[in-house]
Amino acid sequence: MTVLILTCEEDVTADMVVVHLNESGVPVVRLDPADLTDSVALSGEFVHGSFRGHLSSGGRLVSIGGLRSVWVRRPGTPAARAATPSRWLTEESSQALYGMLRGCGARWMNHPDAARRARHKPWQLRLAQRCGLPVPATLITTFPRAAREFAERYPDLVVKPVSGAHPQDPPRAVPTSRVSPETDFSAVAFGPTLLQRRVAKRADIRLTVVGDRLLAARKATAADSAEVDVRFDGSAEPWRPTEVAPRVAAAVLAYARKAQLAYGAFDFAEDGDGTWWFLECNQSGQFGFVEVDTGQPIARTIAAWLARPGTGEPESADDEESAGGAGAAVR
Repeated sequence: MTVLILTCEEDVTADMVVVHLNESGVPVVRLDPADLTDSVALSGEFVHGSFRGHLSSGGRLVSIGGLRSVWVRRPGTPAARAATPSRWLTEESSQALYGMLRGCGARWMNHPDAARRARHKPWQLRLAQRCGLPVPATLITTFPRAAREFAERYPDLVVKPVSGAHPQDPPRAVPTSRVSPETDFSAVAFGPTLLQRRVAKRADIRLTVVGDRLLAARKATAADSAEVDVRFDGSAEPWRPTEVAPRVAAAVLAYARKAQLAYGAFDFAEDGDGTWWFLECNQSGQFGFVEVDTGQPIARTIAAWLARPGTGEPESADDEESAGGAGAAVR
């Protein structure tokens, strides 16, 4: 049976996993939905109470019923590179591709429905609270007065985007930045703004979850560092493996289970007392930089998860009502 990887062409992170799948002899087909109607083709037949579907990419033909797992890594917009792209063609292609894939018994990392929901930052923060993870005081608002009052209660704040990357081509990362005490919050009225109490951190934590496996890494922060966003930290300090406290491990696994995620990249800020403050969970976060520094077998662990056989059972209507049957993804 075959592993299907949906991602863009230049995805070094996916390459790392493909190497391990190839070494273990597991067949792999990798394609980008953006290439549909060009170098990627699909076909599905619903006849006599049964379904037979096929995908073709790069001259390779794979049976949808023969998929053991589907890794939705970083796929492009369906049919974005078609000869005559359009919103209509994108919607048609998306429904055809993902609708057919729902009809197989493959395991998902991560199911599109669960992944779509998991991207919502406000939802993440509430779920983290419910699972017992410490969350810094946070406000998301379009009320300038609410922002000013929040700043009075928590004078040391950072501001960050609610959604993540800025929607340009290619996407641009928007850094988390400190808020000046003299800030005029009147511009908050023009768009939702996320303000958060700054954690006086001594380290950044990246905790990668693959199924029920936890791989944590720690990057110490210099005491005099003015940078609050680890993505823009130019220090030479490497990531190092670190242990996960049992209480944190239980809460993180509960989060992944409730979010129905088979993979998640959790970011924490560790304060001076050693408390890990939840910042976010990226359901398709990068891991290569952590593996390079720490030597942790993240890619091999993902490959092993993907190589396990699927259930062989397609989603039922009841599954679709509960986050698209995404619960099957965490097994």
